[in-house]
Amino acid sequence: MLSKNSLNRFLAFWRHFAAADAINLTLIIIGIFLVWMLISSTIDNPARYLPSPLVVALSSVDMIYKGLLPSYFGDTIMRLIVGSSIGLALGIPFGLLLGLNRTIADMFYPMMNFFQSVSGIAIFPIVVVWWGNSDETVLAVILYTSFFPIAFTVLSGVREVPIRYISAARTLGATRYQIIRDVLLPGSMPHIATGSRLSIGFAWRAVIAGEMLAGREGLGWMIFTGQDADKTSEVILGMVLIGVSWIILDHYLLRPLEADTIERWGLVQR
Repeated sequence: MLSKNSLNRFLAFWRHFAAADAINLTLIIIGIFLVWMLISSTIDNPARYLPSPLVVALSSVDMIYKGLLPSYFGDTIMRLIVGSSIGLALGIPFGLLLGLNRTIADMFYPMMNFFQSVSGIAIFPIVVVWWGNSDETVLAVILYTSFFPIAFTVLSGVREVPIRYISAARTLGATRYQIIRDVLLPGSMPHIATGSRLSIGFAWRAVIAGEMLAGREGLGWMIFTGQDADKTSEVILGMVLIGVSWIILDHYLLRPLEADTIERWGLVQR
């Protein structure tokens, strides 16, 4: 559980980022909406090519009233949480274990590098063959996409722990488990925080792509069906929700957590 000091530190970081980003984010959003309105008002057939913000807003109200938008959004967030959580839960200990033995790490590294270079989109066809257009397919691709970034960063983090710390722990009689718990894991925490942020970012892209290609519900599915039904307003609404949701998640949760973790473990002095 988080201690009171840890919670206060996180809240302080959250307030810092919230105050700094709120103004910038507001100005960016206003600028985007002004450009959007200008372009929409000057093109022919805007309902098909670029509906105005008002039209998209009315479309969102209609979908909320029908219960579709909350359902789609909830499905996407749930897939992100489940898939990325499994990916992190597998990737962090895997990276730690590889970091403990350079020989084994060197054996696995080419294979890991190969699979990381094969994007989640590229493995969709074979996963669809295995499980069809289902939630299992989407979750498998999210897990695959989020696993390798965290595993690589944790492996790098373990290797960057100064060897003198490990030697000192051994001199004091620490067991292998104690070295992992008290030296390697704390020393890798900044990398774990950064890798988790990267992995969740990749997972966010994967869940949207997965819903478009193999899903039945979710924001990606909403965009895909909106394009098929020539409902451009729903397509743009989905894009806006995807972008805004990630900004909120990254700037107001993941970034403060990452910064707090890095400062807490003494790698950055503010």
